[in-house]
Amino acid sequence: MSSRRDFVKSATLLSAGVLVSPRLLAAPKQYIGLQLYTVRDAMQQNPAGTLAKVAQLGYNSVEGATYTGSLKFYGMEPAAFAKVLRENGLIMPSSHYMLGEAQQNGQPTQGTILHGWDKAVDDAAQVGVKYMVCAYLLDTERGNLDHYKLIAEHLNKAGERCKKAGIQLCYHNHDFEFAAQAGKLPYDVLLSLTDKSLVKMELDLYWATKAGHDPVALFKANPGRFPLWHIKDMDKTAERSFTEVGNGSIDFKRIFAEAKLAGMQYFFVEQDKTPGSPFDSIRQSIAYLKRTLV
Repeated sequence: MSSRRDFVKSATLLSAGVLVSPRLLAAPKQYIGLQLYTVRDAMQQNPAGTLAKVAQLGYNSVEGATYTGSLKFYGMEPAAFAKVLRENGLIMPSSHYMLGEAQQNGQPTQGTILHGWDKAVDDAAQVGVKYMVCAYLLDTERGNLDHYKLIAEHLNKAGERCKKAGIQLCYHNHDFEFAAQAGKLPYDVLLSLTDKSLVKMELDLYWATKAGHDPVALFKANPGRFPLWHIKDMDKTAERSFTEVGNGSIDFKRIFAEAKLAGMQYFFVEQDKTPGSPFDSIRQSIAYLKRTLV
């Protein structure tokens, strides 16, 4: 199976999604969803068949992971992809995108925040996407605090364009945003310098926890800023690697108790690596979710 770095560099990114339980947030309908990065290999080979299998396992919401201006949605035009979703009783409220600062073969990647964003927003609107998410910063796109300030400017501008289409822009973290530079966290720079109405956060609970930060403390410091979460568990080994939801050390019940404070609307189950078939892992995760959280 391909590594995350290689997969992202080939413009086929991350993530799974669930609308918060009615008993937690009094939502009118409960969605249990999957970030499609978890089944990325299957999506490359047979996207329609994979979506059907995901739906059969009980998921009714997905988060996209591969949009670019040329690949579109898993090789499909927006209308065709939306049709496949409908046929399987699925919605896609959120989708991931790259910043686009880094180039491939000396050329900018279209369908990114910095290149071809207008088309990306228009295509997302056709599919029914409510949240467009900056998924990941490549090594060359991170830099120092001044560069994160520039990224914040890019996000604000992209968020303005999203707002015109009735879409919310979000930023998805890993752990590197929590590595201090000159006594400051890049994540705090992004939080403070982006307009909170234009740029919200998709908090990856695994990466924040692994970096030593309590998600609940982040919610308390920035209430209403986190409409999307990534639900990803951490195993109990010294490596603290990925595991099925409910098999690890993250206290999801405690975090979910603060869903309203966070402003959470959807959460996305994601498992970057699985010990066997990803379908076996996502079956275990949804069983835990239904038994415990939704």
